This record gives sequence, C-alpha cells and structure tokens, in this order.
Amino acid sequence: MDLSKKSTENIEFMIEGIKNKLRVVNAAAIRSSHFDEEKYEELRDIYEMVMKKDSFSISEMEAIVNELGSLRRA
Repeated sequence: MDLSKKSTENIEFMIEGIKNKLRVVNAAAIRSSHFDEEKYEELRDIYEMVMKKDSFSISEMEAIVNELGSLRRA
C-alpha cells in the first residue's frame, strides 16, 4: 500500500489498521467515511505512530482516539 498518495482507499486502510492495533471496542464509531483527504497527513502521522508501538496505555489510547475525533469532518 502506497500511503504517500492521498486516497479514500488509503484512509480506509489506515483507519482499519489503527482500529485493529488499538483493539477498539466500538469500531463502528470510527469509520473511514468520517475523514476526508484534507486531514490526510495528520491521519497518516497517527497511523505511523500507532503501527510503530507494540502496546498502549489506557491514556495513550484515549489520546489517540481523541485526536482521531478532532480530525473528523465537521
């Protein structure tokens, strides 16, 4: 997957990867359709950070989910 290109497919790939890695309980609350390409770089930064870590504290997971919430389209 070439994440250097902004696309709906890449957004969906990254969101699914983040949800799987964080083991999000309410996965339906975070959908790729909630994000647009305008915030692509920020989303990619979060994705890369999440994929590098092996585990997360509760506060880290809350911070990541809050940051994703701030990137959602209005």
